[in-house]
Amino acid sequence: MDQLQNLKDLVDFSAETYGEKTAIRYKKKKEIIDRSYLDLKRDSEAFSRTLLQRNLRGKHVALLGPTSYEWIVAYFGTVNSGGVAVPIDKELPAADICDELNRADVEVLVYDSSYADIAEQVRSGCPQVMTYFEMQRAEHGEGTLSFHRCLEETAGTFDEPVDREKLSVIMYTSGTTGKSKGVMLNHRNLIDNVVHLEMGIEPGSAVLMTVLPIHHAYCFTCDILKGLQLGSTICINDSLMRIAKNLQVFKPNTMLVVPMIAQVMYNQVCEAAKKSLVIPKKVIAKAAFGGNLRTIYCGGAYLNPEMIEKFRELNINLVQGYGMTECAPCISRNSEQCVKEESVGKLLPGCEAKVVDGEIWVKSSSVMLGYYKNEEATKETLVDGWLRTGDLGYVDEDNFLYITGRKKNLIILSNGENVSPEELENRISEDPLVAEVLVYEEDGQITAEIYPNEEYAAKKRIKDVQAELSARVDAMNRALPMFKQVRRIKLRETEFEKTTSRKIKRHYGTASSK
Repeated sequence: MDQLQNLKDLVDFSAETYGEKTAIRYKKKKEIIDRSYLDLKRDSEAFSRTLLQRNLRGKHVALLGPTSYEWIVAYFGTVNSGGVAVPIDKELPAADICDELNRADVEVLVYDSSYADIAEQVRSGCPQVMTYFEMQRAEHGEGTLSFHRCLEETAGTFDEPVDREKLSVIMYTSGTTGKSKGVMLNHRNLIDNVVHLEMGIEPGSAVLMTVLPIHHAYCFTCDILKGLQLGSTICINDSLMRIAKNLQVFKPNTMLVVPMIAQVMYNQVCEAAKKSLVIPKKVIAKAAFGGNLRTIYCGGAYLNPEMIEKFRELNINLVQGYGMTECAPCISRNSEQCVKEESVGKLLPGCEAKVVDGEIWVKSSSVMLGYYKNEEATKETLVDGWLRTGDLGYVDEDNFLYITGRKKNLIILSNGENVSPEELENRISEDPLVAEVLVYEEDGQITAEIYPNEEYAAKKRIKDVQAELSARVDAMNRALPMFKQVRRIKLRETEFEKTTSRKIKRHYGTASSK
């Protein structure tokens, strides 16, 4: 794969190699639409020509909407003509979207028609955005261009060289502890991550259902970019609420998920097994997941190693990996052939890691250029080419990586002992009575703030949830050294505030506690 030097090479390679094979498959009302690898090349080059003819080449182009064929075409059309794509989280409030557009110097907005109301607010909140493309609009309108009409009007080839060192995308981090930062990645960062990521998939064999938000690096690199390199048929799941239904429609053999989705899928099998009594779980799973699902790649958050064994019992390989947007994003991953279940995988080829004061630092060709217009944060995160991940952990003699917590969340007790809140959260969250938990230090004591699983409590007829949780945490404490033990429990009446990617925001307000 040495011929892949940039994202344009990836589109050209996949079109030449896989041709009329289906690249993208999606539902349009009740119809299933297939777009080939040649279609993707043709349409993305048409959008490159649109940008060129309208004097928009090289501009910062924001993409707003759910995963769609049009979104993917606009992305490649932008970056392969020298522009900078800015994927936007569609779940953000309009004010936050405008803030990110302004901070990224966006001048062009390509948006899904279902977000037309947000686009109208952008017009007033982002005066520098001068050009608007609406993805599903049939005809050009006043102040708004029809995306598809533009592709028809500018159909043709676009074959100009792309500098692999040029900035290609600004991807915002989710901001669990503060304001989001714009991660700058160039063509080299992304394409090298794709090439070095070995997934053990035979080219042309994967039918992959993409379920994660496309503005996330994990989804875009691993589902879309890697999927195209491998000649996969990438099926678009149109809603998290319809994963079960779409598994039956698309019948994938491969998926990428976060642990929360893996847990929900497993729980659905368990619930069905309770009702059937006699049908084995693996038979139920095969039917529920479309009949072909063999491998699920999991990342984005902590995965309990026990879940790997649970899926193995369903005849499904659950494979864990690790990464961050700042590394485009993959840093390590397990494989079906080589796995250590307590680890987050083996470092990718070309990726180095070292541990400095307990923190994992990594260096590779995929490490970001920096944070857009944020020199202070860049200097804090990049040191002589090394990326400070902010994660605590270690690397073993076989280059497998282990994560124990986040450095910025580390609890430093008055006696000098350090405690990782994530370690305790992972232990506590294994209890079915716990729906959500956050661990922090308060008044010198390790405190666990818990949102209980009320459905489980009702089913088990637990009347005094506070007392029951205290007893269960006390039992957990007995297996821990004194300095790590949870000394205080707070119950919440509401869920924790979360980012749009469903990660708990780590600020410790207790207004919702009791």
